[in-house]
Amino acid sequence: MANMQATSLPLFPDLPTAPVVGIARMVADSVDVDEGHLVEFRSLPVRSILNRVVSRRGLRFAWGINPYRGCEFACRYCYARYTHEFMELRNPADFERKIFVKDNAAWLLRQELRQVRPGEEIAIGTATDPYQPIERRLRITQSLLAVFAEQRGLSIGIVTKSALIARDLRYLCQIASSNELTIHMTITTPDAALARLLEPRAPRPDIRFATVRLLREAGLRVGVMCAPLLPGITDTGPALNRMAELARQSRACFLHANPLFLKPCSKETYLAFIREHFPALEPMYRTRYESAAFVPKAYAERCRELLRAACGKHGIGQRRDDKLLTSNIGIPPSLREEESQLFPLNALAGVPRKPPRPVALR
Repeated sequence: MANMQATSLPLFPDLPTAPVVGIARMVADSVDVDEGHLVEFRSLPVRSILNRVVSRRGLRFAWGINPYRGCEFACRYCYARYTHEFMELRNPADFERKIFVKDNAAWLLRQELRQVRPGEEIAIGTATDPYQPIERRLRITQSLLAVFAEQRGLSIGIVTKSALIARDLRYLCQIASSNELTIHMTITTPDAALARLLEPRAPRPDIRFATVRLLREAGLRVGVMCAPLLPGITDTGPALNRMAELARQSRACFLHANPLFLKPCSKETYLAFIREHFPALEPMYRTRYESAAFVPKAYAERCRELLRAACGKHGIGQRRDDKLLTSNIGIPPSLREEESQLFPLNALAGVPRKPPRPVALR
């Protein structure tokens, strides 16, 4: 019998291979634009920057903008890791090590703002932080704010953990002079050591509180988002009282908090953190999140009651429900009056606008 020779032909040549389509195809065609420590950055030639938000949680904002896919902050609990699965990147660590930069973001936004109807809200940073470290060099978020600074009558919200947002104070003030702008600074815990374990590359909590105060002194509407509340770790009355005290000291307009929810994409990453640093809590977490990503209603209500008590004690407002932006945020009347004095409407309408420095993606 003749010897069989190895061949590179497919085992079943008549069966077609699945084509790479959609965003996975964009990833396959992407090119390097930058590099960092154990992180790679690639361009993503998207066709849209303004996306309809569809959420089972009933989030009430209509549009979302994420200038980047993936996030360097590497938060252990991050629910957005699943977004990399759409690109056929299924290792949870890829979310923080392979960051995609959306091409032509400002140009796309200028075209797509025509779709936004009166009363609809726009949230920046619904899945990934718009001020993660690469923004310092590429300035994609800044280019979007320059577009928003040209608009009138929009409702815009920004969510971030980064002090880098203060770099864009000029644009933020221009936006707030003619639009409704609410900024949420996420601060999960005031404990710097715990924060470093939870959010390895995010700024320290004290730096974030200082940024809240800086933005408030500019007259902007800024609140603290204590999210997520971690069962058995940060979900206690004393912990929320301390958050409310620090939020008030930073002159935050409101404090919001909601319990941890664990999607399958983030569950094992977070539980590995628990197993390493809080091993006694692992059985409780396994039981609580075994069959559901969200906590029971009774536990969620208990958290709301603790938050109400803490905010009442320290005289700070609360954000209502899950709504990202609203003119009816529960800000105490004293702060509302202070806000109007600090930042009268249209105070900066006539200030010349300096365009952001363009950065070429290579």
